[in-house]
Amino acid sequence: MTTPRIVTTPRAEAPPRAADLPLPPRTPGVRGLLKHPRLMHYNRLIALVLAVNLAFLLSRSGDGLTPRTLSDAALVNFAVAIVIRQQYVINLLFRIATAAPTSWPLRIRWTLAKVYHFGGVHVGGALAGTVWFLALVASLTRHAAPAATLAVSYALVVLLIGITATALPPFRARCHDHFERTHRFGGWAALVLFWAQTVLTTLDAPGDGSAAGRLLAAPGVWVLAVITFSVALPWLRLRRVRVAVERPSAHVALARFNHGVTPFAGSSTAISRSPLREWHSFANVPAPGESGFRLTISRAGDWTGKFIDDAPSRVWVKGITTAGVANIETLFRKVVYVATGSGIGPCLPHLLAQEVPARLVWATRSPRTTYGDGLVDEILAVQPDAVIWDTSEHGKPDMVRLAHAAYADFGAEAVICISNKKLTWQVVHGLECRGIPAYGAIWDS
Repeated sequence: MTTPRIVTTPRAEAPPRAADLPLPPRTPGVRGLLKHPRLMHYNRLIALVLAVNLAFLLSRSGDGLTPRTLSDAALVNFAVAIVIRQQYVINLLFRIATAAPTSWPLRIRWTLAKVYHFGGVHVGGALAGTVWFLALVASLTRHAAPAATLAVSYALVVLLIGITATALPPFRARCHDHFERTHRFGGWAALVLFWAQTVLTTLDAPGDGSAAGRLLAAPGVWVLAVITFSVALPWLRLRRVRVAVERPSAHVALARFNHGVTPFAGSSTAISRSPLREWHSFANVPAPGESGFRLTISRAGDWTGKFIDDAPSRVWVKGITTAGVANIETLFRKVVYVATGSGIGPCLPHLLAQEVPARLVWATRSPRTTYGDGLVDEILAVQPDAVIWDTSEHGKPDMVRLAHAAYADFGAEAVICISNKKLTWQVVHGLECRGIPAYGAIWDS
């Protein structure tokens, strides 16, 4: 039996030649405008959260805003921002969104598949919560609150401003490790200070009953309890596990895990060599009928480079496996997967599971040399019609055109792109503005 060959153009027998198909025209009018990257669902959710807060503000403008109201509004927004990032909540959101049958109109399924933009709720809640808290501190200052309350409140202001500043996209892109540590340690410190500030403001306010009774009756205390539980839960599942690392080339490591967990296809696992310093998430690649899973780790920075060059025998994992963008495939009858380089990792479990008919377009450098014959043959065994473009021989292709060619040839309903940020957005927005459902990571964490 001969091994399927790697192809660099779509199947020649496709009628008409898919590679020669022109791209559809851009969608005109308001529908076309809504496909602009600035108006993607992530930003719409931010705007929605801020609009809800504005409506609440206007509804209370006649009655005035007491410190208790300001405090509760801030805490509720922070709770929304934190809980929406909780792994169980993320999995639940994906389960609800992907429960729709493929018999529903494509326009509805197109929108439901944007579920992975939930990070907009996180950003909107965090921004609104910060504004409400600044208003609270101004009110406490104006009303000459006790010194201890003001000291804790101003310390929180400094922390919140620092967390917000380091989360801005330009800083996060340049200094992601600093962003991650500021979010983690700053967030933990802020949570402790929020407990102190909530207790102090609750006891400072006039009221009857014991201190314990007043605290138990305060809504802010219960909101903080939810926040604390949500933050702590992934860390309660922290464990150090064995990993076997295979290195087919100096660019890639295939990490194999078998510690009693077989994740679902399309999920990801966060791993670390130093759990208090940094975490990195990778797509799980379970093999049908086998226990355990693999991670495909490509050299993309200091951490991944060290992992490949000095492979560990054990790593830390925390939380539970979490749904990723490609889980939305079940909303469609047929999909095209577009990947570059190690982007094949998140695609591979779906291709192996074959739950939804799919066509693969993969552009990478020297696939067999880089990823090994075993992995490439495994892909071709389930994707004999895949378009695998060797960039070392043929240069970088026009991925939008390749994606559209596969979409048209295969009769797909959607395209899922797993690549670097620039190319993912190029493919996603290049297809969406032409009326083709397209999806890809949005790099909001």
